[in-house]
Amino acid sequence: MMTLHEVNGMPPEGFSAAFGDVAEHSPWVARHAASARPFASRSAMVAAFGNSLKAATHESQLAVIRAHPDLATRAKLTADSKAEQAGAGLDSLSADEFARFTHLNELYKSKFDFPFIFAVKGATKQQILEGFSERISNTLDDEFALAIDQICRIFTFRIEDRVAA
Repeated sequence: MMTLHEVNGMPPEGFSAAFGDVAEHSPWVARHAASARPFASRSAMVAAFGNSLKAATHESQLAVIRAHPDLATRAKLTADSKAEQAGAGLDSLSADEFARFTHLNELYKSKFDFPFIFAVKGATKQQILEGFSERISNTLDDEFALAIDQICRIFTFRIEDRVAA
């Protein structure tokens, strides 16, 4: 775990190397957030990542959303996604549960044209399934905004795992 002092003292390339994967396959978010340094607190660092994403164009935001994997997928995941999904029990689903997640992922993507985003750390598979059920009836605009909010929660978890308070 790094200290905030170490984070603030990193050269731009070092910061990008250390935090470029906080936003799933989207290192530009970290590069943009780095410009807000020095961070006064870990919360300020998290806010810089969120502000970078929220200030981006719609197309760039959509690319970040689409960079996230389906939940409970058997596809290759980043180390962070793999650990987060395992923590929610998504790596040990029964065949029926896996089929349900697969069906909901496909249904959701067919409606919104991007994957269902849910910050799974600390959640149960039942809570995630309830989230699918609640959110599938949302409008595209509402769901896009919720996806951005969930990604910002993911930023929080990932930065908290790497930077001391």
